[in-house]
Amino acid sequence: MTLHISQRGKQYLKTAQTLLRTAKTMTDQAIAGRLKALADDYERRAEKASRDDAAKALARSAAALDQQPA
Repeated sequence: MTLHISQRGKQYLKTAQTLLRTAKTMTDQAIAGRLKALADDYERRAEKASRDDAAKALARSAAALDQQPA
């Protein structure tokens, strides 16, 4: 299944990528590990945001169809 990534999801992914790039430059492995965990969280948020945004768009479309005259 192909998942369309919403604009909000793209922003979360961009943040996750930034965190991962920063983690790679860290010499302190404890901080790098925390940054990687935070990046994972942002990736999950991106997936959830995209699913939620798609569901909202579908609901809006269904509502618009219901309001059209028969």
